[in-house]
Amino acid sequence: MSQPSSAVQLTREPVLNKNRAITANRLVVHAPSIKAAVETLAGCTDHWPRRYTVFLSLGRLVPTPDLLEWQIPENAMIEIPAQTLAHPMTQALMKGLREAEVSMCLAWHSPGTTLGEGIDWRFVLTDARKHPAPDSDASLSLAWGLPDPDAFETAIGRGYDGASGWFFLRANSTRKELAPSHGQIVRLMNLVRQNAEIRDIEAVLKQDVALSYKLLRHINSVGFGLMCEIQSFRHAVSILGFNKLHKWLSLLLVTSSRDPSAAALMQTAIARGHFMDLAGKQFFSKADSDNLFITGAFSLLDTLLGSDMPTILEEMHLPAAVSDALLRGEGVYAPFLNLARSVESFDASALARQAEELKIPLGEVNEAMLTALSFADSLDLS
Repeated sequence: MSQPSSAVQLTREPVLNKNRAITANRLVVHAPSIKAAVETLAGCTDHWPRRYTVFLSLGRLVPTPDLLEWQIPENAMIEIPAQTLAHPMTQALMKGLREAEVSMCLAWHSPGTTLGEGIDWRFVLTDARKHPAPDSDASLSLAWGLPDPDAFETAIGRGYDGASGWFFLRANSTRKELAPSHGQIVRLMNLVRQNAEIRDIEAVLKQDVALSYKLLRHINSVGFGLMCEIQSFRHAVSILGFNKLHKWLSLLLVTSSRDPSAAALMQTAIARGHFMDLAGKQFFSKADSDNLFITGAFSLLDTLLGSDMPTILEEMHLPAAVSDALLRGEGVYAPFLNLARSVESFDASALARQAEELKIPLGEVNEAMLTALSFADSLDLS
């Protein structure tokens, strides 16, 4: 008897190359069986993130040929745990994957042990906490379990080609004040939130031509799905309105970082914001939904801007519910921020608990996570 797909949870993490640029997304399927995993994955076709390669981990399950019942997307790479290489069912799956020309990644490999005969692994994933240096015989080695950016640099120095995980979220904030370029965006946000005169806002934009260009570029991004190209700030106001424009300025602030891990941080922040927007739309008005996006997107501002969160928020005139969630983990938006963070964790029980508290079916959580990831991937974050 197959297990219900409603019990399946999806979590994710990014894969970064030596330059800390996103090169893939890693999707972990927490399921009671391969058949339940396949049923859930089959329902994800319309929301599947397609810009980057997607590493697919089946969590603690032994990979079996049942996975071949899923119409595997072209950008999917199946992880094969090293511990299951000798299992007859895994060997049968690998044979089917090779015949279907589906790429594979050897996960949890221990340097010095066999890589398997006649298998062209695209990547080898290794727990760097146990193995500080990669296998010299592996072509592309990825580290996992790194605690922070310093550990990433050490791993790269020892021969790893990149890493999977959230190590870049743990950078230390250093400044106590906003950089001038960030302060200019905050000033614009405050004017827009106050519905200031357009000429006053345009005067600020004219002081920074690069800022004007970035704003229009973001608004015209394919991720926003506008039916026409925005030509000027006045045009943006007429098409979007002040509330929506404030949301895009929030996005511009998030994408203004110069951190070496900026692209990965931006993707995470934007995906969080869009996820919260989607997950909370049935509970809140449209205006509150926009504030959910801002809460998620701003949840990494301290890391993105290299400043502390109280200093950043002191410069803004944000709704109390947003500040409560970001500073104290309290208020009506906080549970949705906790849910967004849970999909970035391997703790499937925490994700299930958060979803249950909000009375959101896991299927809707999975759909929102994949849709938000696809949205974030669609933006030009370079």
